[in-house]
Amino acid sequence: MNKKIGLKDIISIGIGGMVGGGIFAVLGLAVSLAKGGTPIAFSFAGLIALLTAYSYAKLSKKYPKDGGTVEFINSQFGQGIFSGAINNLLWLSYIVMLALYASAFGSYGAELFSITDSKNIDTHIYQTSILIIALFINYLSVKLVSRIESVSVIIKLLILIAFIGVGFYGISNNPENLNQLSPENWENPFLLLSGGMVIFVAYEGFELIANSISDLKDKEKNTEKAYFGAVGFVIILYILIAIVTVGALPFKQIANAQDYVLAKAAEPTLGQIGFTIITITALISTFSAINATVLGSGRVNYDIAEDKELPKYFCHKFWGKPIGFLVTAILSVALVNFFNLQSISTAGSAGFLLIFAIVNYIGYKKHQALNSKKWIHLLAGVLCILAFVTLLIQQFGSNRIGVLISIGIIVFCFILEFIYKKTLPNKERS
Repeated sequence: MNKKIGLKDIISIGIGGMVGGGIFAVLGLAVSLAKGGTPIAFSFAGLIALLTAYSYAKLSKKYPKDGGTVEFINSQFGQGIFSGAINNLLWLSYIVMLALYASAFGSYGAELFSITDSKNIDTHIYQTSILIIALFINYLSVKLVSRIESVSVIIKLLILIAFIGVGFYGISNNPENLNQLSPENWENPFLLLSGGMVIFVAYEGFELIANSISDLKDKEKNTEKAYFGAVGFVIILYILIAIVTVGALPFKQIANAQDYVLAKAAEPTLGQIGFTIITITALISTFSAINATVLGSGRVNYDIAEDKELPKYFCHKFWGKPIGFLVTAILSVALVNFFNLQSISTAGSAGFLLIFAIVNYIGYKKHQALNSKKWIHLLAGVLCILAFVTLLIQQFGSNRIGVLISIGIIVFCFILEFIYKKTLPNKERS
């Protein structure tokens, strides 16, 4: 059966990939870095995502296969050490994203329901438990994962849009915090840019569209619409959420509730009911994002192993699914329990900015075959690299561990791939 999906369906996949756990995890972090300029920080990150989406759209039409980013990289660089290292970086970046989503789930869960007398212990219990549950669901039924994602996308978007509407109503009746959005409360341009890059992980999910392009109706007409529709909608959504949050709460309250700030921002207008509704929305959203990311990262891991860029071990099955599902979940549990939110977010953003810079470079090199404007690919690539460097420089002063993790993951991918390729027999290297 050759089931094709329509434009609305694939835009929903992109929106669902972006509006997963990211916004719930990093909104408080964004405000702590950018203060009143938080909407500007989201705009910076959104601009880079939108320009990169151009490269993805053009490459997706040329290579409409399920591999997505992996396929683009292999098409340009072959299956050597460089492509293998970058593809492994993609897989590890997914693991970082899982840790980010689990971190958000734990923070919101601990606010809603206490298990022990310690909120810190409760957070770790929730973080670990949700990853184990998601792993079990993925092994149980891929169809169930798809159903959870479909329902959660509708729920979270409806509630977030309602949150924006109610938030603006509350601000109009109680405008004392609005001056926090004025330019004198913005951080300097360097911090605004770096703040936007730390939270870039909130946008990375649009690349999931590439994995479904092969099933899209009228690919020639709808591919660009899919990418730009999804990214454009999410940019507007995030900017409005940022405005409502900064306009609803004093900076001190936002800092105190950094890990669950979206729920806290609903309190001034809706009270405890608003806090509870947004918290439950965060739990549903992050749970669905974790489910989908376990599935996507497990498949990426399997595809990379099939391309002989990871050991054959990862082609093995456990309980009917690739062993990569289990390995991914175990690594995510370790990451979320040993590192803080800012370090995880920095590592995730750095990984995806580097990957996106390479995808933009591929678009630039192939612009004639893609029938695209090479200056857009070039601009997107340069912005990704500048953002990557800016992120590492700024974070090195306040979040050295996050920077070291980011660089360590990248270096590890290259060393791992170099050793692996050198130990393969010659006949198996290509």
